[in-house]
Amino acid sequence: MLKGHPRGLLVAFFANMGERFGYYTMLAIFVLFLQAKYGFEYRIASQYFGIFLAFVYFMPFFGGIIADRWLGYGKTISLGLIVMFIGYLLIAIPTSMDGGLPLVITGLAVISTGTGFFKGNLQALVGNLYDDPRYSEKRDVAFNIFYMGINIGAMFAPTAAQSVYNLFLKRFNLFYRADIPALAHRYLNGDFSIAERLQGFAEAQPAFASLNNNLEEFSRYYINNLAESYHWAFGVACLSLIASMIIFWGFRKYYKHADLTEKEKSRSDEHRDKMIILTTQQTKQRLIALGLVFFVVIFFWMAFHQNGAAMTAFARDYTVDRVVKYTNIWFDLFGLLPIFLAVISLYFVFRKGSSRQSRILGGLLFIAFVILALLRIEGLGFFGFENVNPESFFAGYSLTNEFTPEKFQHFNPFFIVALTPIIVGIFNWLRIKGREPSAPKKIGIGMIITAGGFIFLVIGSLSLIGFSPEALNETRATADVVVGPYWLISTYFTLTIAELFLSPMGISFVSKVSPPQYKGMMQGGWLAATAIGNYGVALVGWFWNKVELWIFWGILVVFCLLAAAFIFSVLKRLEKAASS
Repeated sequence: MLKGHPRGLLVAFFANMGERFGYYTMLAIFVLFLQAKYGFEYRIASQYFGIFLAFVYFMPFFGGIIADRWLGYGKTISLGLIVMFIGYLLIAIPTSMDGGLPLVITGLAVISTGTGFFKGNLQALVGNLYDDPRYSEKRDVAFNIFYMGINIGAMFAPTAAQSVYNLFLKRFNLFYRADIPALAHRYLNGDFSIAERLQGFAEAQPAFASLNNNLEEFSRYYINNLAESYHWAFGVACLSLIASMIIFWGFRKYYKHADLTEKEKSRSDEHRDKMIILTTQQTKQRLIALGLVFFVVIFFWMAFHQNGAAMTAFARDYTVDRVVKYTNIWFDLFGLLPIFLAVISLYFVFRKGSSRQSRILGGLLFIAFVILALLRIEGLGFFGFENVNPESFFAGYSLTNEFTPEKFQHFNPFFIVALTPIIVGIFNWLRIKGREPSAPKKIGIGMIITAGGFIFLVIGSLSLIGFSPEALNETRATADVVVGPYWLISTYFTLTIAELFLSPMGISFVSKVSPPQYKGMMQGGWLAATAIGNYGVALVGWFWNKVELWIFWGILVVFCLLAAAFIFSVLKRLEKAASS
């Protein structure tokens, strides 16, 4: 898959992977952190989440202008890495439950500013690598590979976040229980009707006895120490950014030739003849086409980024939190990895043109990874997963392994990494046959698939009629109400396929169609559209406490289908701009 690509792609791949690992480690627990530490209702926490995401993805528009006009891509990207590091450092500083919110907000503002310098300009730099005629035909595949790097970082993020905060909770003689933070805040606010329920959860915590069995003292102790554990998990991002800095600065020679804006080319005798000059009409046509695509992707990201908001709340409050070991393999990243590697090994066994030695090696690796996966499944109780009441049954599941709600968020990046080679192979096969859909058509197909993903949650929520977040007062549903995990897993799987049709193809389309003098700004425009969609997460979140769950997911289905209808209605115009 990497054959025939410039080495600069790998530099961008790993630099981006490090930055995204830190970002998604923070994002995996961000809403949970706000609700646990400050006692925010979901609708308030989703506002913070949506506004932060909006700024993270809107600031690249300005970062692109700065790169295009003044600093260039490499310097702007480097500045972004430094600024982001400072921002993550600010939110990693532990504070008590009664304070620290201004520091968190300041840190988020700094992170979004740094991301503005970094994200869009790195994409523009990758696009520049493929302006070379030797590589131009591989542009779409390149952005699939680049996108996979983002998701390798994101795949490990929820596990990293969970591992760090569990490590610190253990130091305080505590373990994570999703029900406790909301109940503790209600108790401290004078709602003693939940005292018996909170008492039951508190008595299971090792620290409770040392706190004189005092519920008020325990509530403060649990909230403060869970919040501190989250702050330490945020610090992981600082370390990952250091790795990105080392990669991006240490291997500059591989992308240096592509680190030129059109303004810089105009000043260089060596590169002036490589400038691409468009007519005013061509520039206008391309900008209009990009604007139409940006409009459509707003609705995709509004739906997709419910993964860190409504879908995480659904995982916490409406989905089982204990499953048998064979289901738990989905939540154990180190169990999924050998399964993934076993599948990759089969590629070498069945690949056309593989040598006999490659087939034998692939077969042996397949057997080895299957054995490792089976050992991991059978030995889960010895790998840090607490066995809880193995004789009981809960909604059809034996309660043997507990997991935390943010673990659902590793499904999307895992599926991205696993499915990218397959999707790329399908697109390559269609291209050889002369039947590959255009990038705008892929985006339209992606919107239809996105709607299909949320239909799983519509169906899964039909059994929850009468148990809306408003009816439950945002506490966790009882054992006889919650649903199995495969509704969410199926949604994540479907949304991943949609994302592969839409996001890397959209970035590639922007890279190809952008007028040369606006490359950084147009990559920022793509991300600004993402930002508006991300704020749409918060706008849709307003319905969370207002309607039944199946209606909430149905609203997203309708938006996605309307967006698909729109892009197919302007498809010819978009394809014409891409070929001009």
